[in-house]
Amino acid sequence: MNYKAALIDLDGTLVDSIPDLAMAANAMRSELGMDELPLDLLSHFVGKGMDNLIKRSLAGQLDATEPDADLFEQAKQAFKRHYHQLNGMHSQVYPGVVAGLQRLQAMGIQLAVVTNKPHEFTMPLLERTDLYKYFDVVVSGDTCSEKKPHPLPLFYACQELDIHESEAFFIGDSLNDAQAAQAAHMPVLILPYGYNEGRPVEDLQVNAIIDTIVEASDWLNKQQNQETESGLI
Repeated sequence: MNYKAALIDLDGTLVDSIPDLAMAANAMRSELGMDELPLDLLSHFVGKGMDNLIKRSLAGQLDATEPDADLFEQAKQAFKRHYHQLNGMHSQVYPGVVAGLQRLQAMGIQLAVVTNKPHEFTMPLLERTDLYKYFDVVVSGDTCSEKKPHPLPLFYACQELDIHESEAFFIGDSLNDAQAAQAAHMPVLILPYGYNEGRPVEDLQVNAIIDTIVEASDWLNKQQNQETESGLI
């Protein structure tokens, strides 16, 4: 297959945003009269959207029960207020990201962010980390009616890029990403340094585990060389 686009997750793939997310979650808990939680625990709560992060942070555990509706709304407003102030303040672009994006662009690959992060936080983070300029399309957690692991955001990104989904591959860090790509019938490359709710990425069914996004270009070259040698392109 002659791939034309890479769809890429944001939190845990492009950017280590846990410091800001954890500070916002603990500021929310403090405002509600709760003790702070350790960063390594909060890092396991990221990956299934802001609402789930808030619910897990309220419960202090991954398998959170549904909170009282009024408490959740109060917590959500507090979290959003704090995260608006903190978003991008302590977040860091992972090593190899910029070089990897530049390599993919040099190969003629279009780039799209596909994240479960709400649009109001996605765009400021991309701008504050200076990553926005690399992407042709940005799909946030509230762009579509479904979030990852549903494939709809991936289909939407392909539509905006004016390509067929068979011409794209996905780069992420979690089960969410792997399931979304598989449901969209796309190859998926997984990075081991991100947020997979505390589970090892080696347990995921993926096409490859890569150490940095730079290696995505190596994987792509290998695929194209194999197809050229087999006479498929």
